[in-house]
Amino acid sequence: MIQNPIPWPNGARCACAITFDVDADSLIHIARPKNSWNRLYPITMGRYGPTVGVPRILETYRRLGLKQSFFIPGWTMEHYPEAVEAILTGGHEIGHHGYLHEDPTEISPEAERRAFEKALAIHRRMTGRTPRGYRAPVYNATQATIDLLIEHGFSYDSSLMADDIPYRMRSGGKYLYEVPPHWGSDDWPPFAHYAEIGYMMPVQPPEQGLAASFAEFEAQYEAGGFWMGIWHPFLTGRLARWAVVERWLEQVLATRKVWFAPLEEIVAHVERLVAAGKYQVRTEELPYFTQPVTG
Repeated sequence: MIQNPIPWPNGARCACAITFDVDADSLIHIARPKNSWNRLYPITMGRYGPTVGVPRILETYRRLGLKQSFFIPGWTMEHYPEAVEAILTGGHEIGHHGYLHEDPTEISPEAERRAFEKALAIHRRMTGRTPRGYRAPVYNATQATIDLLIEHGFSYDSSLMADDIPYRMRSGGKYLYEVPPHWGSDDWPPFAHYAEIGYMMPVQPPEQGLAASFAEFEAQYEAGGFWMGIWHPFLTGRLARWAVVERWLEQVLATRKVWFAPLEEIVAHVERLVAAGKYQVRTEELPYFTQPVTG
C-alpha cells in the first residue's frame, strides 16, 4: 500500500507522533482583535490548553516514557511560560507555529516574515535554540513560507499533505523535509465548537471523535508507515477525551511494534538513512506554480 516504506528503528512497524498545537487564546485575539480582550468565554476555553491540558498530557507522557512534539505560537509562549518550561523539562520538542496564529495566506509575504522572525526570536530566547520544525496555522503554508524555513535552516515543515510518509521538497536548489499531516487525524473536525472564529462542529463523544485518528493509525500500522495525531490541548486534552487517549496509548505500546518519537527525531532518522544510501526519499520540486491557473 505504501510504495516507498521507510525502515524504522529497532524493527518498529510504524513510526508515530502525537503533535499538539498549543494555540491557547491566540485564536480569539487573531480573529477578533478589536474586542477579544473582553471575550472571556473563548479566552478561558483557550487558556485551558496550557494551564490544564498540557500538564495532564505531560504526566501521561512521563508515566509512559514518551517524548513528543508541541507547536506553539510565539505569543502563546510569552504568555504561558510555565507551560513552555514544563514541556522543555520533559524533554519534548517545541516547534514554530507563527506568532499570533496568523494565516500566511491572508497576509503579505513581508508581514509573514515579520511575524515569523518575531516568533523565531522568542523561540531562541525561551528555549535556547532555533526550532527544527514548523507547522503553518490552519496548514496554510505558502511558497514564501517554505522559502523562509529554508533560509532559517529548519529541518522540516509539517503543514502539507502530498504523501502518507515523510518526504522531501526542493526549492531554489535547497531541501526541506515534509512530515505530512491530514485532517483524518486532526481533532478539530470532531471537537471544535467555536462560533467566534467560524467553526460550529457538532461535538462528538470522545470515543467517536477520536475513532478517525485511531483508524488512520491502524491503516498506517498495517502498511508499515507513519502515523501522526494533530491535536489541541484545549480539545483532546480535556478529561474524558484524554482518558480515551491514555487507554489507547497503553494498549498500542503493549501490543504493537511502534516507535513514538518527536518529529525532529523522525526526520533525523530519515536523513541518516538517506546520507548512508539506505533509503531513497521521494522529492517534490517547488514551486508548484508561479502564476494563477486559468481555464
